[in-house]
Amino acid sequence: MDLFSQIDTLEREELVALRRELEEANHRYYVMNSPTMSDYDFDQKLRRLQDLEALYPDMFDPNSPTQRVGSDIEEVKPGKAKGKSKGKGFEQVAHKYPMLSLSNTYSQEEVEEWMSKLPAGAEIVCELKFDGLSISLWYEHGILTKALTRGDGTKGDNVVENIRTISSIPQAISEKSAFIELRGEVLLPWAAFERLNQEREADEEPLFANPRNAASGTLKLQDASEVAKRGLDCYLYYMLGEDLPGQTHYDRLQLAQKWGFNISNAVRVCHSIEEVMAYIQHWDTERKNLPVATDGIVLKVNNLAMQNELGFTAKSPRWAIAYKFPAEKQLTRLNAITYQVGRTGVVTPVANLEPVQLSGTTVQRATLHNEDFIRQLDIREGDMVWVEKGGEIIPKIIGKEDNNQSPIANSPSGRPIGSVPSNSEASLSYLFPKNCPECGTPLVRVEGEAAWRCPNEASCPPQIKGKMEHFVSRKAMNIDGLGSETIDLLYSQGLLKNIADIYDLKQDDIARQERLGEKSAQNMLAGIEASKQVPWARVLFALGIRMVGETTAKKIARCFPSIDQLQWATMEQLTAIEDVGEQIATNIIAYFNDINNLAIINQLREAGVQMESQEQETAPQSDKLQGKSIVISGVFTKHSRDEYKAIIEANGGKNVGSVSKKTSFILAGENMGPEKRKKAESLGVEILTEEQFLALIQNS
Repeated sequence: MDLFSQIDTLEREELVALRRELEEANHRYYVMNSPTMSDYDFDQKLRRLQDLEALYPDMFDPNSPTQRVGSDIEEVKPGKAKGKSKGKGFEQVAHKYPMLSLSNTYSQEEVEEWMSKLPAGAEIVCELKFDGLSISLWYEHGILTKALTRGDGTKGDNVVENIRTISSIPQAISEKSAFIELRGEVLLPWAAFERLNQEREADEEPLFANPRNAASGTLKLQDASEVAKRGLDCYLYYMLGEDLPGQTHYDRLQLAQKWGFNISNAVRVCHSIEEVMAYIQHWDTERKNLPVATDGIVLKVNNLAMQNELGFTAKSPRWAIAYKFPAEKQLTRLNAITYQVGRTGVVTPVANLEPVQLSGTTVQRATLHNEDFIRQLDIREGDMVWVEKGGEIIPKIIGKEDNNQSPIANSPSGRPIGSVPSNSEASLSYLFPKNCPECGTPLVRVEGEAAWRCPNEASCPPQIKGKMEHFVSRKAMNIDGLGSETIDLLYSQGLLKNIADIYDLKQDDIARQERLGEKSAQNMLAGIEASKQVPWARVLFALGIRMVGETTAKKIARCFPSIDQLQWATMEQLTAIEDVGEQIATNIIAYFNDINNLAIINQLREAGVQMESQEQETAPQSDKLQGKSIVISGVFTKHSRDEYKAIIEANGGKNVGSVSKKTSFILAGENMGPEKRKKAESLGVEILTEEQFLALIQNS
């Protein structure tokens, strides 16, 4: 075989491999909400695939990633039901107008080239490209009737009940046309994203890679009440329909804002490439100060008649393009891989890196998630690895640098042909330990799970201390003065061996410890005593049963109002509870079958901890706030934010995350968010202080 034939064969193989790789990347991005490839890398591979398909037109495939948009629809194989988290699934509805994707670029030259093809004098509307997921909102005679995800571009999932929980999306608008479609971007603000990941980390659940994935996963939840708690928001970006008012895209955005939709204040009409690039450069810096994630700028022809003339390609409109900000990443050396043991025994590999500056901070460590992640990237100590800030917050390793690659000599996997395959046992034999790095117990890996786990719950120090830290945390028993350092100290002195020992602590034992003293001892014991009044649902959460998070614990406690009832619950009874699947039920049953756990429960019971629901827990205190939607913002002194949320719900009110014209009032503490204050003032929404709110509850 001559050289040209060899190149022809290899390029055809590369084409097929790229299609397969990009299809998998699309599935992980849109369906699994667990991306394994950066946007930049995906776009570069897609361009390479486009080039190869142009070279080999005989290999055209209408199902290629170059011809179709990515789909968020999860196909269910015949005879296989969807998982419990998906419930019975969502109704799939055909789009009235196809939802296409935008062409992407990372260069000024390509922006100039795109603008050069537009009619002379074309105005360009520049908008922030919010990093969320697109939604199609259907209003019939002014009433919201459907809300469709992008899906595969031709049909999408109707998630209207979840969309109704987003306060920035009106349930009705003043425009009474028979049909109007408004498209927007559903997203999770940074603050909500960080809070959600903190909660998931505490429960040792996989973290969302970025706000986009978190928003997508949230919107596909079957329980609308859980969606409401996450704090989703939405920004409108387009309007469709017949005989609609307005001659320009900008005019329609302003009209939608009058109807009550969120429209970014950053929208600008530009008249030259200089104005466009100045806009891009400005927001490449300023976007870091925004409360939501952005990953680029969208450029649209302003004149609607001109948009119609320009038309569409198979995948995207010709009258719009997205300029994407390249993710900041740095190359550094992986010096060592160490291992952390969590409170549930999960062993997490951690990359210890040569310090590198990234997005204004020094990065030295990054999670490697699990063995499968290491295997997939074929990462080894001493490798040069690429590190990026996931959502510009969480450092993550996205790949490695191979210095000996060449376009022909390498396989599609990225390793030279003839090297050790990335999925071979040999490539990882020295990486992942077989025994717990803390207690030496042989590790186990349950079928279907990615994590290796130390089963020695009763004697593995990090698990014991981790359970204590979880037990005393604010959303569990809320015991002040017992932080991780204090727990570590008391554990090392033999005063704490399990969570129940907390209630046996004596003032003298605490006071004589270094850095504590009499005052600290008194405060700690007061917090311990107060924790005996914590409701049963929070006690259940505090026990730290695997996969039983705060919300799940509340649902279980409603069905089993005492620990005695829960102890004897069957698999059938447990899986009948909303959002409790077989795995969670198995974990609960296993917990109560452990003699050590039963001893701890008896010790807690004897100490006076609440092991059953009280009557007042299940009944609302009043209907004083019935029908009112309330936003909480700022820092408070008399109660925590969570306590205020509970007070609102107990009095019939509804907690919402963002300000709209439907907001009844804002409960404001110190340092209230300036954007929320500005919007409240523009809409005439009342702002109450802590004192005013508490007076309202007491006096109304």
